[in-house]
Amino acid sequence: MSKLRLRIAMSLDGFVAGPNQSVENPLGAGGMRLHEWVFPLRVWRAMHGLEGAEVNESSRVVEESMANIGATIMGRNMFGGHPGPWDPKNPWNGWWGSNPPYHHPVFVLTHYAREPLKLEGGTTFYFVTDGIDAALEQARRAAAGKDVQLAGGAHAARQYFAAGLVDEMLIHLAPTLLGSGERLFQGIANLRGLELVQTVAAPNVTHLKFTKR
Repeated sequence: MSKLRLRIAMSLDGFVAGPNQSVENPLGAGGMRLHEWVFPLRVWRAMHGLEGAEVNESSRVVEESMANIGATIMGRNMFGGHPGPWDPKNPWNGWWGSNPPYHHPVFVLTHYAREPLKLEGGTTFYFVTDGIDAALEQARRAAAGKDVQLAGGAHAARQYFAAGLVDEMLIHLAPTLLGSGERLFQGIANLRGLELVQTVAAPNVTHLKFTKR
């Protein structure tokens, strides 16, 4: 069976987003600092249609994290905020623009049904209203033998983590403190069988990889 692989950036004090998240500031106050290490990387920029930039120890980590991924699961907030029912006349298409960086099916956890959203580059967002197990089943079917990426945010990640469904976890630990916001491990008492198997130190980030033995 394909693996469910969580990949997420986190501050030293355990937050994956800062306080006061909003449609205008989806990562909250200071949350962008969690990702500053990745923006100069050539591999990240190529995903977004940009040229040039750096190659360092993080490059291999990012490339490996994207390998063999056939589908992605994310929460409603990560797709694009706007809580509550979708506007039937003008449903918002999220933060990802017309050509999102996924290029495969993406399954969005939500309480409100919506028709699939097909965008450029092979990315289609499917909106799943019947829980995390249904989303994982659909994502695995769409991945056709490849692994499924769990992209976040914190609430979605905690649900899968608490259920013991995460097979691999890659934490990009950024050397910054946010003080408050969304904690990844809020209410989580143990690592659910995940063991640390790799640590990679890189400029402005440390990558911690956990897998189930």
